[in-house]
Amino acid sequence: MKRTDPSIAWGANSSDADPARDKAFLRRQLLGLRKALTGAARDAACASIGRYLLDWQAGSAATTLAVYWPIRGEPDLAGAYRQLVMRGVQLALPIVSGAAAPLTFAAWTPGQPMTPDTFGVPVPAAPQRLLVPDAILIPCVGISAQRFRLGYGGGMYDRTLALLPSVPAIGIAFDCARTEFAAAPHDIRLQALITENGIDDAA
Repeated sequence: MKRTDPSIAWGANSSDADPARDKAFLRRQLLGLRKALTGAARDAACASIGRYLLDWQAGSAATTLAVYWPIRGEPDLAGAYRQLVMRGVQLALPIVSGAAAPLTFAAWTPGQPMTPDTFGVPVPAAPQRLLVPDAILIPCVGISAQRFRLGYGGGMYDRTLALLPSVPAIGIAFDCARTEFAAAPHDIRLQALITENGIDDAA
């Protein structure tokens, strides 16, 4: 299986970056880089991430996979989701039950009826069948060399992973999300990262 080339530069921020940098500023910078990826380049990157996701799943024991509905320029993996379903994989989407609550996961099949949640993100329409996934795909705003994730700042995935320590967390990002920042004590290292350049799951 192809791995991420270690010679690829780590995004717009070097390894000697100030570890105390303002995460809000870094988040805006990284979202800007993601937004700038458009057109054919973006489509090609999403397709490549999808292929690596399929490779990862084929080599894993995951038959129930928590995925995500793309927002704010996150990689769109709709094609890979359909292929996963054809393999017999049960997909699930995250459900937000409260600002300070962990996520739950509702069984989902592409094409089924959807309804917007409180943030306007589509989720499976009621009734929802909740399940515990074998692995969780997590979109990343930023990702460090140690595979710590920078998200939108709400902490929902952090709270969720803390309750599911045995469930592998797989980061999904464009390669421009690579950066450096100081990990907080509650941050949980992702088991693997998938970008358009490969799968990073080195120890």
